[in-house]
Amino acid sequence: MSDLTLILLAAGNSSRFSLDVKKQWLRIAHKPLWQFVADRLQKSGFFEKIIITSARDDLEFMKHYSDYTFIEGGLSRQESLRNALAHVESEFVLVSDIARSCISEEFLKTIIAKKGEADCIVPYLSVTDTVVYKNTTIDREKVKRVQTPQLSRTSVLKKALQTNEEFTDESSAIVAGGGSREFVLGEEEAHKITFVYDLNKLSCLEKPSTDTLSGTGFDVHAFDNKGEMYLGGIKIDSEFGFKAHSDGDVAIHALIDALLGAAGMGDIGMMFPDSDETYKGIDSKELLKRVVRKIRDFGFIIVNVDITITAETPRVSKYKLQMRKTLSKILDIDSSRVNVKATTTEKLGFIGRSEGVGVIANANLKYFNWANQPLN
Repeated sequence: MSDLTLILLAAGNSSRFSLDVKKQWLRIAHKPLWQFVADRLQKSGFFEKIIITSARDDLEFMKHYSDYTFIEGGLSRQESLRNALAHVESEFVLVSDIARSCISEEFLKTIIAKKGEADCIVPYLSVTDTVVYKNTTIDREKVKRVQTPQLSRTSVLKKALQTNEEFTDESSAIVAGGGSREFVLGEEEAHKITFVYDLNKLSCLEKPSTDTLSGTGFDVHAFDNKGEMYLGGIKIDSEFGFKAHSDGDVAIHALIDALLGAAGMGDIGMMFPDSDETYKGIDSKELLKRVVRKIRDFGFIIVNVDITITAETPRVSKYKLQMRKTLSKILDIDSSRVNVKATTTEKLGFIGRSEGVGVIANANLKYFNWANQPLN
């Protein structure tokens, strides 16, 4: 049994990345970046256990992809690391960032070979340019660009992080606590993705797949004589409302399920359970906005949607264009890519008896193509 656990930190908000997607959800072929990195390092066979820290909103979705141990991160890198360390039982722990995406097996071997020679083994790169600090030129031979992954004695690292002082890497915390640190030469390919142009520096990253991902949503709501009717984001002139926990917009509910289905993100009931009073009477357009934001965060773009409204009453033909325009603004796609159709059931079933409305929606997504972005 290995005495080494790997912690991968992936709970950041990518605030410096300047793209409309979280860095950890950029797709490498079909895999999100965090999974690509974890799978790549797992193949080395060096680790007893792999722990990945995640933002709270990402946690459940990450579990759909693999069987690694996922731990909710904190507001800072250090807090996320403390959360993960609580689940480490091995003598040694290797800590890295998802943004270090192209770490080679040889580089890992170099670090792991030093295991036990100090409390923390730290890779570094030399500085070749002149360095000026506060208008004073300093000796560049004494400057090191510190990298991850860093290998630490678990007990020493846990103790070193029992402080309110913030450290930007493990070795700084360990040295501040009186522990020892040994440096090993790092590698350029372990360059960290901080800004968009950093993607251009890493040869191991395959472009996103160009596959189209499709999803279908279906929903029905019965009429009641309370409240107002909303359908496709539009107030409908009707003597009925819908029986529902939210405003009952059955078209948007079906659309949400189609979007979530294409993204592999479950369904509307999982994201907005009707047992939660937060969503009682809520405007369904607000729910759709939240779903669109999450879909983008997780690395998808919306291609088009198609909605079929089945009803004997109300007649929705005169509202279809307004629905398309309203929904296209929320989806941030051209209204020509939002199709709305209406039909009846020829008087058959509960819809034919004018007891409610049923809607089928389809949505197509693609992965956000970071390879098409300006990388300089």
